[in-house]
Amino acid sequence: MGATARPETMRAVRDDMVIGAGLLAGGANIIMQLARPGVGYGVVESRVDDGNVYTRPLKRTRTTLTYLAVATLGTDEERQAYRRAVDRQHRQVYSTADSPVRYSAMDPRLQLWVAACLYKGFEDVYHVFAGRLEPDELDAVYRAAAPLGTTLQVREDMWPADRAAFERYWNGALAQVSIDDTVREYLLGIATLAFLPKPLRTLFGPGNRFVTTGFLPQRFRDEMRLPWSPRHQRRWDRLMRAIAAVVRRLPRPLREFPYNAYLWDLRRRLRTGRPLV
Repeated sequence: MGATARPETMRAVRDDMVIGAGLLAGGANIIMQLARPGVGYGVVESRVDDGNVYTRPLKRTRTTLTYLAVATLGTDEERQAYRRAVDRQHRQVYSTADSPVRYSAMDPRLQLWVAACLYKGFEDVYHVFAGRLEPDELDAVYRAAAPLGTTLQVREDMWPADRAAFERYWNGALAQVSIDDTVREYLLGIATLAFLPKPLRTLFGPGNRFVTTGFLPQRFRDEMRLPWSPRHQRRWDRLMRAIAAVVRRLPRPLREFPYNAYLWDLRRRLRTGRPLV
């Protein structure tokens, strides 16, 4: 895999999308998802305590990464099983009379936004770690990413038909992006790893905030009030090039870790009848 590599099959595209180092973009992607108020308040006000990153960070991480692994690398049967498990959690997430916005985690329009953010994140990771692609090659990446949306409530006819249609959807949906103080405080805690024990967040929090800010499009940086300058960008670019140089030399099992481990765990849970989320 390298900057000049070109995907020849859908499987090859998925192999280059599923890169463990892409987890560096995870905080930015969460910010993008929660920038839509219905999603943001759905997470902040969620009554599903075991899905709260601040109270159950390891379980929240497992649920999210397993979803990404099964959506991109799993079989249709595995996706259906995981969808049923996630649906049971999502049915508990809905607004109340006191909520500042109306929302439901079962709303396919909100799920479409979340899926679109996930796709954007995978595309950014592909660019950073696998190399820039031509427009027709981006179409192949886009087709491979469709299960990110259709694994949950998004109907196939809702997922934009091609990359150009996706861009039209994305540009229109940006009008609904708005982060207020409540959601911003929650998201800043994720960017600075506030949910980790103090020694860990003190050691890694500043670096995670820097990397997270670098992966954010400027619109989202502005909503989060995160400063960014050309000097920041140059530092971020140098860091990503260094990480990419290492990633490209890793054997596939290491390159895909921990996604492959979470997919293995899902299959073990299916065989043994253990809860999936």
